[in-house]
Amino acid sequence: MFLLYLFFIMIMISITFLTLLEQKILSYIQIRKGPNKVSFMGLLQPFSDAIKLFFKEFTLPIYSNYLIYYLCPLISFSVSLFIWCSFPFLYNLFSFNLMFLFVFSCMSIGVYFVMFSGWSSNSNYSLLGSLRAVAQTISYEVCMILFFICFFILVMELNMKKFMDFQEIFSFFLLNLLISFIFFIIFLAETNRSPFDFAEGESELVSGFNIEYSSGGFALIFLSEYSMILFLSMIFNFMFLFNSFIYLFIFMKLTLISFMFILVRGSFPRFRYDKLMYLTWKLYLPISLFYIIFMLDLKF
Repeated sequence: MFLLYLFFIMIMISITFLTLLEQKILSYIQIRKGPNKVSFMGLLQPFSDAIKLFFKEFTLPIYSNYLIYYLCPLISFSVSLFIWCSFPFLYNLFSFNLMFLFVFSCMSIGVYFVMFSGWSSNSNYSLLGSLRAVAQTISYEVCMILFFICFFILVMELNMKKFMDFQEIFSFFLLNLLISFIFFIIFLAETNRSPFDFAEGESELVSGFNIEYSSGGFALIFLSEYSMILFLSMIFNFMFLFNSFIYLFIFMKLTLISFMFILVRGSFPRFRYDKLMYLTWKLYLPISLFYIIFMLDLKF
């Protein structure tokens, strides 16, 4: 139990410094200085932001559904931490054969909390933002699972360790360059990150499903998003880039993928919403179905 708590504390620290990394990278992309006043090079800036957020007043809309409105950010953050139980430790802190099934189940459950967060606020803007986010997430989850079936056909296991063993000699990245690129785009859409951040389209929806949240509620939604970014970076690492059991290399590659999430945010403008749905239903879905047939022929 102590190792479990220590693991979750390390995840929280990683999320904290991921936000600082994003602020620094975006500031250099925009040719300005990032956080540099709070301690040496602004290293304590995330902790300062957290204290400021959690000590602000928690506002409650008069016509909101209080219980759901209050619990949704808390449960969403809990699920985003609980999903880390699928991390494939070499010393079997957690190990079960249906790791990927557990991951996809937790990711699917997270959609409900986005929907209920927008609905329980009883605001038109938050409801529209949540509907956009739910439609986007469900659409890309369909393609993500179909693409994953292609790799499942090769490995015939749902245990993440089996994926690691299968790539001991060569990685799936070299075998499936196009699919790895598509997976990265799907992960961007899954986490509602730029250029697919339509749930937070300021010009249309002000701030999306979290518009009525303040203080701790907003901070928990923010933390759950960054926890999912780190987790999906880890999934991408083990699915495509894993050919070494040295944990230093694993975390270096995980940091590189997280850096790519931030780099895309600073480089690309927001897509149109109809183009986002066109991309998944008319491009990625046919490619995934074709790729499943190809893998079945290759395997059998």
